[in-house]
Amino acid sequence: MIEHPDGTRTPLIDASVHIFAASNADLRGFLREPYRSRGFPDYEMDWYGAPGGEYAPGAEGPAGQYPGSDPDVVAAHLFADRGVDVAVLHPMTRGVMPDRHLGSAIAAAHNEILVSRWLEHPEHGERFRGTIRVNPDDLAGALKEIERWKDHPRVVQIGVPLQSRELFGKPQFWPLWEAAIDAGLPVAAHIEVGSGIAASPTPSGGTRTYEQYVSFMACNYLYHLMNMIAEGVFERMPSLKFVWADGGADLLTPFIWRMDTFGRPHLEQTPWAPEMPSDYLPDHVYFVQGAMDGPGETEFAGEWFGFTGKDDMVMYGSSYPHWQCNELSVPSTFSAEQRDKLCWRNASALYGIEVPAVPAAAGAH
Repeated sequence: MIEHPDGTRTPLIDASVHIFAASNADLRGFLREPYRSRGFPDYEMDWYGAPGGEYAPGAEGPAGQYPGSDPDVVAAHLFADRGVDVAVLHPMTRGVMPDRHLGSAIAAAHNEILVSRWLEHPEHGERFRGTIRVNPDDLAGALKEIERWKDHPRVVQIGVPLQSRELFGKPQFWPLWEAAIDAGLPVAAHIEVGSGIAASPTPSGGTRTYEQYVSFMACNYLYHLMNMIAEGVFERMPSLKFVWADGGADLLTPFIWRMDTFGRPHLEQTPWAPEMPSDYLPDHVYFVQGAMDGPGETEFAGEWFGFTGKDDMVMYGSSYPHWQCNELSVPSTFSAEQRDKLCWRNASALYGIEVPAVPAAAGAH
């Protein structure tokens, strides 16, 4: 529970907590041969490093384990210090590996860590929910992982890397999205760590600095989303729910306005997607609120949050233990209903998470 400046208290669901293996040696303990002996990049092997360090201070384990790898440390920071009621865990793996079999093995190892070490933790497990990681480059392996874990009561979504060499609306991905629907689980796309192979973070190629990278990388969801709408994915799969887990909801409104401008004139080119593009957003598209999202504390923050129905799509996420470790910041111009949707209602409805509800004060800001 958290207390707001107006004196009301609401539950808090953290929809984006990043977890890691304690070390490469720890991860190898969950791999089977021939992959246990293979080389693969460390979490830190990427081209863009945050100038002040990748992770928040104090996130390491008691023996110096990798940040975000010790359930007790994470639970203390989230539940005791930050007032989080339930945390949705997103294992960080290694992006898209050149060898799809190795990529699937690494994802499967992280899933075993997620379930055995976190979701079934004797003290904190009931407050954790999990994202099982699958490799979109290995459809057979991905479907096997979904089948393996879909019935675990604390698994609430399927995770794929935002970095992808192909757009997610293309037919080769459809069996994966259909499997997610059959499992009753949303799909979350998250920027991956490590140095896997992927397309450039912008349409104009690589960026020079971390600041440019972190500002523009999340925008790649726009290309995936526009492609999924144009390919008729949501028309074909009305139960599919997709979470863009690295923010960028504030960019949705201007881009979907542009798509709607051509929605009707281009209908003859996309007869399989007969609705206006914006009509495919409700009940399909969700976002985790990032540290850089939105106009901030402005008089029009609540109004902007309501445009395009974003207030029904956005969920709070801390990105713990990464450096930004987003503190919950609710603009004063949000209505009480908007605040509750951001803090817990949207995540509760999407993931089926029950939390002790405290009614918002009518008309509170």
